[in-house]
Amino acid sequence: MSLSCFDFGERMLTVDEARAAVLELAPRPLGDEWRPLESLHGRVLAQSLVSPIDVPQNTNSAMDGIALAWPETEAARPDSWAQAGEVLAGHRHETPLAPGECVRITTGAPLPAGADTVIMREQIEHQEGRVRVAHPDAVRRGQNVRLAGEDIARGAVALAAGTRLGAAELGLLASLGMAQALVRRRPRVAVFSTGDEVTAPGKPLPAAGIFDANRFSLAGLIAEHGGEVCDLGILPDERDVMVAALADAAHDADLVMTSGGVSVGEADQVRAALAEVGELGFWKIAIRPGRPLACGRLGAQRTPFFGLPGNPVAAMVTFLQFVAPVLRRLQGCQTTDPCRFTALAESDLPSRKGRVDFLRGIFHCDARGQLRVRSTGHQGSGILSSMVAANCLIEIAADCERIAQGDAVTIQPFADICRGMPS
Repeated sequence: MSLSCFDFGERMLTVDEARAAVLELAPRPLGDEWRPLESLHGRVLAQSLVSPIDVPQNTNSAMDGIALAWPETEAARPDSWAQAGEVLAGHRHETPLAPGECVRITTGAPLPAGADTVIMREQIEHQEGRVRVAHPDAVRRGQNVRLAGEDIARGAVALAAGTRLGAAELGLLASLGMAQALVRRRPRVAVFSTGDEVTAPGKPLPAAGIFDANRFSLAGLIAEHGGEVCDLGILPDERDVMVAALADAAHDADLVMTSGGVSVGEADQVRAALAEVGELGFWKIAIRPGRPLACGRLGAQRTPFFGLPGNPVAAMVTFLQFVAPVLRRLQGCQTTDPCRFTALAESDLPSRKGRVDFLRGIFHCDARGQLRVRSTGHQGSGILSSMVAANCLIEIAADCERIAQGDAVTIQPFADICRGMPS
């Protein structure tokens, strides 16, 4: 039986324990809805799609040339073929080919009955109404032919439930004639920043203030992971205001997220407000950057809640490790785990045994096809420019004291390179 985030008390959790526990906040996917093809990008299928047709629908030519029935033996092969017409893409040749006949054919055109082979036009010669194959020994029966249903057969599962629909999937749906699909509802995620020092961009910056970067970084991550952003702005360090905001958000959202205000400082009010309007799960995780982090539930709706750290890099890292899996679970994705690859370190990398370190990194593929990765440099949790420079996180295990140049390390790419990875 899985442990929930409420079973750990004050114990320090490993990253894997925390990731497994937060999934219990969302034990099942959200409801589903039918949506038209043009609005399906980024949505997750709620049911598997079965192909109503063969793709391709007809056995057809893979190139321009001639279609004919290639004899099984050399002795049965004529010196030339009589051209019995032509067939163009989008049209059919209704008359079956007789022995010794061929038709001119274009790419994508259905093969006429009696034909089983296509010879490209560069390999043929025309002689007084007949067609001669220039190099017959190079021809193989069945070449340059795409069989009906060889891509997807009628009745086969074209896309499995839990698939996130990208550009290729939309094209596939369209190729099957599907104008709509049943998909999971987008999770509504309420997000706000906290702190008297936090100032909205565009307003004058007080002498002791900072501009609110977290709300916009997190809103971008929410959208990238299929969520619908409910921007609740900036809350001051006042418990009553936070209690009311959390209670209201719990009514309207599928998940509520704040940044800042979850440590034990006198002005950190989020944990105290959570205790009034919900229940606190764990908040101690052996991770860097990413402490402190609080999770729990809000109100009678038991809406999942995450209180992320105030430092901008820590907020983004903890989102990727803990919030993103919950969003994937809410959408019924095939897998909730982060995508991981292995790369070779291009230099020594720092680590501290006893916690998982997530370094910002830049990975690339060398001339031999090997993935390599390097650090972006200084790893302070407030250096947001390092996230801009990075294209991955370098994940260094808690039992690792040092990564030396050339060692294999785990990376988590930022981009949608993992969208089609199998579960």
